[in-house]
Amino acid sequence: MSNGTAFLFDLDGTLVDSVYQHVLAWRLALEEVGIDLSVWRIHRRIGMSGGLFINALLRETEMGVTPEQVARIQTAHARAYQALAPQVRPLPGARELLTTLTNGAVPWAIATSGRWDVAGPVLETLNVPEGVPIVTRDQVRHAKPDPDLFLAAAERLGINIESAVVVGDSIWDLLAARRARALGVGLLSGGYGRAELETAGAYRVYEDPADLLLHLDEVGVRSAV
Repeated sequence: MSNGTAFLFDLDGTLVDSVYQHVLAWRLALEEVGIDLSVWRIHRRIGMSGGLFINALLRETEMGVTPEQVARIQTAHARAYQALAPQVRPLPGARELLTTLTNGAVPWAIATSGRWDVAGPVLETLNVPEGVPIVTRDQVRHAKPDPDLFLAAAERLGINIESAVVVGDSIWDLLAARRARALGVGLLSGGYGRAELETAGAYRVYEDPADLLLHLDEVGVRSAV
């Protein structure tokens, strides 16, 4: 393979099957401060930065929250998620997709709204090669839907963000991709619907990493054969 395309991947729901573990961890964390929310409400906000996520959820329930409570909720979420993380597995085709890109000399990076202490153990399941940039929430000023994570990943790859393909499973990934002026590709593996992802700006929508692997030519990866 040879081309000028580079890939910037979200992590949760895009490369690893972790969305529902995050949902349950957030529910447990919110319950610690006396906030009871339905799982579906939590799921709709997965992919945003933790602070925005909490504020958005509490706005829907017309509840206020102090900075101290936000910090407590985030700490409780990290603790609850780490207990669930051993259940998390790479999504179908994720390792094969990343290996194919690596073998084809196609640059790629991972940009996640999760902090390193939360994302680190899950990243290990992907066998990420040494030297591949990994940008986490604690490395940028703002997380999704701001474009900072993807801009930082592109900078670390040494590429122009406008030549990058952002792959994500949530509308927040695709909104961030649009704001960064990158091409957005959606995956259904995080629970959002095709129409939602397309409306948010997805150029193409695939089922999961395995499906994307089968259609790499549609997003600019040309085989050398």
